[in-house]
Amino acid sequence: MTSQSRHALVLGAGLAGAACCAALTRRGWRVELIERGSQPAMGASGLPVGMLSPHVTRAPTPLSRLCSLGVADARSQLERLVPQGHGWQATEVDNLGHDPGRWPAAVVRPSALVQAWLAEAQSSGGLSSRFDAAVAHLAREDVKWVARDGAGTVLGAAPTVVVATAYGAFPLLEGVHGHGSGAVPLRPVKGQLTLAALRTPPLAPRPMRNNGVFVPTYEDAGLPPAWPSRVWAMGSTYERGRDDATVDPAAHERNAASLEEMHPEAAAELRRCASEGHLLGWSQVRCASQDRLPMVGAVPDLKALRELFDAAGARRGRIPLSQTPRLSGLFMLTALGSRGLTLAHWCADWLAGQMSGESSPLAEQDLDLERALDPARFAWKTARRQPV
Repeated sequence: MTSQSRHALVLGAGLAGAACCAALTRRGWRVELIERGSQPAMGASGLPVGMLSPHVTRAPTPLSRLCSLGVADARSQLERLVPQGHGWQATEVDNLGHDPGRWPAAVVRPSALVQAWLAEAQSSGGLSSRFDAAVAHLAREDVKWVARDGAGTVLGAAPTVVVATAYGAFPLLEGVHGHGSGAVPLRPVKGQLTLAALRTPPLAPRPMRNNGVFVPTYEDAGLPPAWPSRVWAMGSTYERGRDDATVDPAAHERNAASLEEMHPEAAAELRRCASEGHLLGWSQVRCASQDRLPMVGAVPDLKALRELFDAAGARRGRIPLSQTPRLSGLFMLTALGSRGLTLAHWCADWLAGQMSGESSPLAEQDLDLERALDPARFAWKTARRQPV
């Protein structure tokens, strides 16, 4: 790939988009970041406090294996870029569900990492950013992808695009494939975090996790200006199919019910704060795929895949992922679900390497993880169902 062609638009300035900017500019790419909000991390990556910890399962799964790679990578990014106490705190978490135990962890304000990655990319001289710019249409024109707003104004153009807009990727990629294509099975998942000011000693010595995560204390001057700098938190809810960001009292109560299973005294305190009007709430929409795994890589060309099925008479067969036609220069990094903090940088670095023609960093026994991430894993089923 020539240096002239190493020019990309990155859509979205959350964890996924910011990590892509950092990973690409490290490799000498010129990146234009386009974000609909007025600043970075205004969507789900604006979570006030999240948990970075191992994803423990009874037996290894693709997601738990990815998380094992991602946790170590994200922790190294925190230690390299963000001073402890200014966006994260090292801790341990007591896992109270299956496979109980105490695990190393960190409580993190994700926007601190977003800002650090963008600052790193900016300092390289390879990043330019445009905010308050909502991409409504994405189309290939000649040799470039062109991003336009709802009025048709061009917001950016480049030979390569990375769509990293969480659930916002759905309408953009449906527009590329044709609405109703089914090639990008993304689902919205609403999550609400319950918080309150901490004015007493913490109710527990360390975070606890079962159905949600209880953070007994978190201190950070980077929390929203109207909030106290020292809080405790419980969350978050996981409401599939919800794409609104309203703070709902019923979701606070669901968090209280989950907390009661872990720490009844803390649940009583949550309900007391609710009755006195002292609770703080934060809610946003995350994005998940049909199989709950991220979608990372080159976007499949659904029309060409249908034609391939038709020409081969292979409607009952399956085209190998390696032979799946792709839309030239169009990539995606989305569907991180509730694991954005864990997976964003590892996935972005892997994707940037793929885009740059690098060999896979995965060991041979782990190459199945690339197939598990591939956005084309759903496309062949769609093409088989829908004739040309």
